[in-house]
Amino acid sequence: MPLNFSIILSSVREKSQGTKAAKFILNKCLERGFNVTLIDPKEYNLPLLDKMYKEYQKGSAPEALEKLHNILSTSDGYIIVTGEYNHSLPPALTNLMDYFREEYFFKPAAIASYSGGPIAGMRSAIQAKIFLGELGIVTTKTMFGISNIQSAFNQKGEPFDESFHAKVKRFLDELEWYANALKKARAKGVPF
Repeated sequence: MPLNFSIILSSVREKSQGTKAAKFILNKCLERGFNVTLIDPKEYNLPLLDKMYKEYQKGSAPEALEKLHNILSTSDGYIIVTGEYNHSLPPALTNLMDYFREEYFFKPAAIASYSGGPIAGMRSAIQAKIFLGELGIVTTKTMFGISNIQSAFNQKGEPFDESFHAKVKRFLDELEWYANALKKARAKGVPF
């Protein structure tokens, strides 16, 4: 049975460059035979968090939250594609993810970060490791940093630099290993 992954975008800006990186990663996941769902916070248009999904009576959560709950619950892992806003995580990412908790427990996430300059969004990637850990997600060591995102991919997500193919291979190899290992472990039971 193929692994299920959710790719979660972080930006809701009209001209977000992260979409191109997400398309590249999505295509590489599909080449591996993974089932992949792209989650764009802009499509869900969630208000600022007031009430977590689990705080709603069964069947009474807004439709967007029900849909996200079903996607996240059936995911074997996550790929976070994050930009860097003021040396930090974009608020659309944290707002969307904060609606949920148990959906993430004991599952892995790999972090792809980007920026318009040479830092490749690494300041937000490091913060993402802390944030995801608090949500109960195990983060992989290998991160996929993308410098100068505006000139890294075309609109279809095809890279201009062929070295991205080798970099994303290692990134996805590690995520796949963790997803398989943790899926087997979850089947045997979890500590809480």
